[in-house]
Amino acid sequence: MAVKLRLQRRGRAKAPFYHIVVADSRSPRDGRFIEKLGTYNPLTVPATIDLNRDLAYDWLQKGAQPTDTVRAILRFKGVLYQKHLADGVKKGALTAEQAEAKLNAWIEQKEARISVRREESAEKHRQHIAAVDGKPKAKVVKPVVVEEPAAPEVEESAAPVVEEVVVAEAVVAEVEDAAPAVVVEETESAPAEDAAPVVEADSNEEAAATEENTEA
Repeated sequence: MAVKLRLQRRGRAKAPFYHIVVADSRSPRDGRFIEKLGTYNPLTVPATIDLNRDLAYDWLQKGAQPTDTVRAILRFKGVLYQKHLADGVKKGALTAEQAEAKLNAWIEQKEARISVRREESAEKHRQHIAAVDGKPKAKVVKPVVVEEPAAPEVEESAAPVVEEVVVAEAVVAEVEDAAPAVVVEETESAPAEDAAPVVEADSNEEAAATEENTEA
């Protein structure tokens, strides 16, 4: 007869709860079993496991084969580690006292980590209950901070620009006032230059007339 360590389904719909049992592999999942080893509740964080380590170890020594889920449970509770240490004692790698001390130290560390996780889970549950208790939450009013405009800096930076514009306009006005005087001088001197050739022409004509009268 093939003996297996497996889970037997209990609990109501959508709320599973399992028994860890030793049963014939040919029996139905929820049918007859040989012996009960413990219970397994996967709905808690971490999962709640109540297991008789010594009894499970004895069945492993007898050749019972655990399913994948039960093997993970046995590893989590240290039964497989106990079997590993027992094999070391048989081979002479360590004494029984050393193996027992290592197993006890490992179990203490494991239980301490489980208790810490259980406390963290309980605290998160309390915070969740407080957040959804239905009471209106007080609104936090943030103070309004009014920033003063940096007007003086803008005026100081703009002042030199205004002065440069005024100076430029004054220079342009001086240039415009000086321009007509130059033009007038040029227009006044122009007739004198045009008149010079005319005078020279008259004098030449008079000289030519004098010469003709002399020859006559």
